[in-house]
Amino acid sequence: MSEYRTVIAEKASAAPPDPRRWMLLAVVVTAQLLVVLDSTVVNIALPSAQQALHISDADRQWVVTAYTLTFGGLLLLGGRIADYAGRKRTFLVGLAGFAAASALCGAATGAGMLFAARGLQGVFGALLAPAALSLITVTFTEARERAKAFGVFGAVSGGGAAVGLLVGGVLTEYTTWRWCLFINVPVAAIAFALALPAMRESRMEGRARYDVAGALLGTGGLIALVYGFTTAANEGWASSRTSGVIGFALVLLIAFVLVETKAHTPLLPLRVVLDRARGIAYLASVLLGVGTMGMFLFMTFYLQQTLGYTALQAGIAYLPLSIGIVVTATCTARLLPRFGARALMTTGAALAAAAMLSLTLLEADSSYFGLVLPAFVVMSIGMGLVYTPMNDVALSGVDHADAGVASALVNTSQQIGGSLGTALLNTIFTTSVAAYLASSGPEAATMHGYHVAFALCAALLAVCAVLVWAFLRARPR
Repeated sequence: MSEYRTVIAEKASAAPPDPRRWMLLAVVVTAQLLVVLDSTVVNIALPSAQQALHISDADRQWVVTAYTLTFGGLLLLGGRIADYAGRKRTFLVGLAGFAAASALCGAATGAGMLFAARGLQGVFGALLAPAALSLITVTFTEARERAKAFGVFGAVSGGGAAVGLLVGGVLTEYTTWRWCLFINVPVAAIAFALALPAMRESRMEGRARYDVAGALLGTGGLIALVYGFTTAANEGWASSRTSGVIGFALVLLIAFVLVETKAHTPLLPLRVVLDRARGIAYLASVLLGVGTMGMFLFMTFYLQQTLGYTALQAGIAYLPLSIGIVVTATCTARLLPRFGARALMTTGAALAAAAMLSLTLLEADSSYFGLVLPAFVVMSIGMGLVYTPMNDVALSGVDHADAGVASALVNTSQQIGGSLGTALLNTIFTTSVAAYLASSGPEAATMHGYHVAFALCAALLAVCAVLVWAFLRARPR
């Protein structure tokens, strides 16, 4: 989200408080809720959307990854654009574009149109999210008020997942899956109207420099890699098309790294991620993204298609997981000074891996209270133990000029990890089901696919625990 945390603060502190600052906060958190909510609201609606638009099992992950890839891949560029083009202007463009893309999603007549519109949502979300946070930074100049504003913003960001699951369940159950996307339009329109008088324009001075080449190469490489995974689900890993697409993706990603080493104002300064402790924190964020997004995808289909839950019942079933993560992450802040990041992150990743492994015991008639709920509770504790120290490690010792990039990379790495993980796990699930169908019925083959996917998620989270324990060392504060 660029350097907006590090600029204008000195000038702003001398100015009187903006009398419209609390209305601005209400507008900003509403916009942030839309961005966060769209990462989960579609998960509940996905089974209905897949059936309505005749989306194949191999392609269904694009409904999720088209949004998270463009959002995560362009987030750093969006922060820089907000700084130089104007935070209010970028916020309004992002909000209007997000609403328009949401309308296109809801009106989709086919899979391709839905995937493209979801990608467009991610593009405008990458403008909207960093502009929203930077507006809080430059508007709230008094330290206590700023802390309160960031607290409200953080609570909305953390609780947005739970809200998305409930909203998605209610709308899918009582209207149609399309309203999970249409609902963004009136909310964004109200926020836009209130933003016009509530916000003042602010921007960084100096010549704007945008690493457009880096953004295009990085995001293009990630999209090509996901497309390669989808091709593998349809044609197999050994096909020439699969290897060609994945090879092309790797070329783009290597070119991205080379561009970042030579760019005058790189999108991703490599010094930020090459620090050992921060590198482990970002890797943990990627692996955690794989686990959470993969689990949401397959558990949604298990709850609705295997156990026969309605969309609303599935949304409610997720609430203990979402609430547990928020509560544990909040409590972990008090434990961090005493136990340190290494112990907390290792314990949390190990607990999440154990919970994920327990989901490999699921059967077609398993009890929610007997197996799913205990796994959700343990998983929420594990993930909550990882989140807070992970953020702390990612920002500790970072240069003042890199603070914005380092902060944004936690979100970016988790979005990218979730995108790649969802695509890869969906491919493995699809191929596992197809191979198992030769010797068993559809129900048994589907359960086998779930078991393989959850086992892989558990293995990746276990690797995360081992890497944190082996390579993360305490650093002086």
